[in-house]
Amino acid sequence: MSDTSWGGATQAPSSDAETPAFWLPRAQLQRLLDLLTARGYRVLGPVVRDAALHFDTVTAVTDLAVGWRDEQSPGHYRLEHTDAPQVFGIVHGPGGIKRHVFTPREPLLQITMLHAEPDGPAPGFRAEARLPEPERVALLGVRACDLAGLAMQDRIFLHDRFPDPHYAARRAGLLLIAVGCTRAVSTCFCVSMGTGPAPTGGYDIAMTEMEDGFFARAYSDAGRDLLAALCLARVGVASRDRERDAFAACAESMTRALPHDSLRELLYDNLTHPRFDEVAARCLSCANCTLVCPTCFCHDVRDEPSLDGNASLRVREWDSCFNPEHAQVHGLNFRPHVRERYRQWLVHKLASWVDQFGASGCVGCGRCISWCPVGIDLTEEVAAIAATPGAKS
Repeated sequence: MSDTSWGGATQAPSSDAETPAFWLPRAQLQRLLDLLTARGYRVLGPVVRDAALHFDTVTAVTDLAVGWRDEQSPGHYRLEHTDAPQVFGIVHGPGGIKRHVFTPREPLLQITMLHAEPDGPAPGFRAEARLPEPERVALLGVRACDLAGLAMQDRIFLHDRFPDPHYAARRAGLLLIAVGCTRAVSTCFCVSMGTGPAPTGGYDIAMTEMEDGFFARAYSDAGRDLLAALCLARVGVASRDRERDAFAACAESMTRALPHDSLRELLYDNLTHPRFDEVAARCLSCANCTLVCPTCFCHDVRDEPSLDGNASLRVREWDSCFNPEHAQVHGLNFRPHVRERYRQWLVHKLASWVDQFGASGCVGCGRCISWCPVGIDLTEEVAAIAATPGAKS
């Protein structure tokens, strides 16, 4: 078997038969947490906070979202607690894993004025890079759509012409434990984007939760070392069929889709379509969709001078193409209306992103649908454009 590099881990092989699967009983999940902690990782797992799912520090299984399930639809997200023992019953929350490598706000550079000393050099300034402290972080419960989003972030921040040192510092210490989806919510459409429901690459360990435990496979040296230390029993072929059936049932339950192969041409050919006016009448330009998106990476860089003028901190913070200031240049805003901003987001995400990066900017997670306050559904918008009489395709 040959491994293909993808981010910090390795890409999954084309056939599960090539990779040994092991059985982790639910009662022994705590052993995995303890092992990760003992090896110096800070473990971040899915927890319920503020009525939503977030990744936060966990030390015990009881810290995780045990027994919780989510209900999602356009503009609607609700959690419900049940008596079920399932640990990863919530498909996902608004945060995802993007913020753990590409943080919402971080310092880049500290600039300090140097004052003249007697018989010393002329005054000037000192600029010092502010890189994050190295940290080993294990992300537990990463979904396939988020792995696809992370692969795109890697493409932009690591594998482009100018790698980003701040992103690289966080990414280097990341260990990824994926969880395959055996359940979908109504806003999921990862199957049509080729990103799920089973993880397809870019992780160290993949787990699939069943009624009484987890299938586990390792796809990196770090992952293989962890599973070996747990001394788990090997899973037979018959048991693995249960996993494949669960993934198939999850895929078949998805009711939304995008026409992945024809999206680019459809949108390029319909830039003046009246549907953009209709959606603009509803859109609040609030930027929720870009904040929860696993691939959106727009950001601003600004300087924050001290009150005494002797120092300045250069910071990077998330931005959005929905913010009016995002399109502001000297004397002109080239996207002054919501119509232009929504069209820019949709066409870039689904069409020109392919030209830039060789893949769609949408991973089919459906977060932008659930977390839109007015329930705008990009799959519905694309379908409306395609279905309009006279639309080009």
